[in-house]
Amino acid sequence: MATQTELMTPSSSRSAPTAVRRLSSSHSTQRKPWQHPGRPSLHSSHSRPDSEEGQRLSQHIIRQATRTSHRQQPRWYKIRWFRGMIDDVKRRAPYYWSDWTDAWDYRVVPATVYMYFANILPALAFSLDMFTKTHNSYGVNEVLLASILGCVVFSIFAAQPLVIVGVTGPITVFSYTVYDIVVPRGTNFFSFMAWIGIWSLIMHWILAITNSCNALTYVTRFSCDTFGFYVAFIYLQKGIQVLTRQWGMAGAESAYLSIMVSLLVLGFAYGCGVLGNSNLLQRHVRKFIEDYGTPLTIVFFTGFVHIGHMKDVHVETLPTSKAFFPTADRGWFVHFWHISVGDVFLAIPFAVLLTILFWFDHNGKLLSPTACKVSSLIAQGTEFPLRKPPGFHWDIFLLGLTTGVAGLLGIPFPNGLIPQAPFHTNSLCVTRQVVDEKARGHIVRVTDHVVEQRVSNLAQGLLFVVTMTGPLLIVLHLIPQGVLAGLFFVMGVQALMGNGITQKMLFLARDKELTDASDPLARIDRRLAIWVFVSLELVGFGATFAISQTIAAIGFPVIVLLLIPLRTWLMPKWFRDEELRILDAPTAGAFVMESVGGAYYGSSESSTPNSSPPDENDETAVVDDTLERGESYELRSSTLGKRKYDNDGHAAPASGNDQGASHSPDARRLSHGEVQRPDVGMRRRSRGSIHRNA
Repeated sequence: MATQTELMTPSSSRSAPTAVRRLSSSHSTQRKPWQHPGRPSLHSSHSRPDSEEGQRLSQHIIRQATRTSHRQQPRWYKIRWFRGMIDDVKRRAPYYWSDWTDAWDYRVVPATVYMYFANILPALAFSLDMFTKTHNSYGVNEVLLASILGCVVFSIFAAQPLVIVGVTGPITVFSYTVYDIVVPRGTNFFSFMAWIGIWSLIMHWILAITNSCNALTYVTRFSCDTFGFYVAFIYLQKGIQVLTRQWGMAGAESAYLSIMVSLLVLGFAYGCGVLGNSNLLQRHVRKFIEDYGTPLTIVFFTGFVHIGHMKDVHVETLPTSKAFFPTADRGWFVHFWHISVGDVFLAIPFAVLLTILFWFDHNGKLLSPTACKVSSLIAQGTEFPLRKPPGFHWDIFLLGLTTGVAGLLGIPFPNGLIPQAPFHTNSLCVTRQVVDEKARGHIVRVTDHVVEQRVSNLAQGLLFVVTMTGPLLIVLHLIPQGVLAGLFFVMGVQALMGNGITQKMLFLARDKELTDASDPLARIDRRLAIWVFVSLELVGFGATFAISQTIAAIGFPVIVLLLIPLRTWLMPKWFRDEELRILDAPTAGAFVMESVGGAYYGSSESSTPNSSPPDENDETAVVDDTLERGESYELRSSTLGKRKYDNDGHAAPASGNDQGASHSPDARRLSHGEVQRPDVGMRRRSRGSIHRNA
């Protein structure tokens, strides 16, 4: 074929002809839409189609493009069955062996011990509440076995093994509310709960195979903070209820002593947390006090009530039962067939509410770093530099399995725990010391990476088996109920202090003249927007808390779920986009959200601090590469987010002073966590893109 030439500019064919481009036959292999083989040519090479032919060809091209786009992007209502679960397994399976080999790290041992105490103490408090509210149907052994079931299954098989699974406050409310509804009708409580577990298992599996977790892309801090605020007040309420029962159980003297002990437990445990975050004492001493201050406080005040005149006052203690036996007079396997057919189908609406609660509560705890499942989101928040991919679809499948098994065993349904889930991830953080020259050589610690493995979760779960033995149950029986009430107060106060609603309320109450100008909330022009945003969160909390005080308490998950469409579709009609970017935020980074298709909301500047990989090229030097467990701090710099890196993980040369800095002796090779993890920024999602994997 003869070679043709045409004149065009190097940048655009529409510009003045200044260069010659040669078009050989090898460059013309891609045919135009109307040049398909076997079709007659509509025009020769010496002429162009007239206007009528051109219009007809344009319509033909449009039709072809439309058909192609329809084939590439399936309609929203078409489900790609099992796609999410398959993708989760494909992403996580290559890391399974390393999940065990990476456990050969000394940080796993203190993390296991720390999480054992952080998990068992709330479990004991919840067991006391359910023991009283369900009239001895659930007790210590049932709660411990539920924790064992969740820890063993999720540590071995889950795509997100760092998530701690056990009995939570909301499931405690759910359990005794079901008891109050069905037992007066003469229905067998354990058989009814077994059918709730079976129906919920089926619903969880349907949600897993239909890729329902893609909807997590719409979950933001708005709904998570509201739910976390509700959970915090549930803890406080449980502590008050434990104390008020002392008047009827042990008399006035015991009640007043229990109140004093509970407040002392709150003060000492909270003080240990404050001391751990201060600059007093040496770092190792501070971390020991912060990590083990609460269990040591429980031990001390268990013996405190036997000192002096207090030993003559009778105090109620934690009720326990025989080792490895149920609290009630029954076997471990529930005879779920001893129930009427009507009650079998009556369990369906209860199972729907339980499934909604678990879908939101468990997944959110995997996403958000502060208070929400809203447990998988939390354990993998943006401040944790995780390298191994998550898998929400597969884990919701496993959660359905543990729910069904728990129902058949007659134990409370386990799911993701807050704040234990992020505590576990934080306890496995490896940090290093760096010097910030701008802060006059001040040394700070930044997170290098997280020891992602399965052994610590499995080990702390197996320690619960040891706790179910006779000698340790006798020790647990010595804990006064007033101490457990103080433990409820500690959990409630800690949850409130880290909640986004609390932070915004403190900002509104702060003197404007003394407010830090760097606070993102200070950049909002309309202060009314902050008031309205917080008011909507408080209304959502109030509705959830109010319904939980009635016989319809099991319906509180519906209110929490309704907060998602409120935030997604209604609030943007009044709030400005820049306001929502500051007031709200995605619950996790892009690395975590990628398994559900990304985040719906764009990059935000929430008032809740989040840690980014430090820019050590900006006048900082690594002074200590000793890696140890500890909290992460954000090292800000003027060039943060502006550096570029080459494929080997080295800082790319920049212009001006930055170029010289990039080759300075202090510049170091980035850690594997900083190189492999994608940017934290969220990408905006269209409303239909949630079904891309569906």
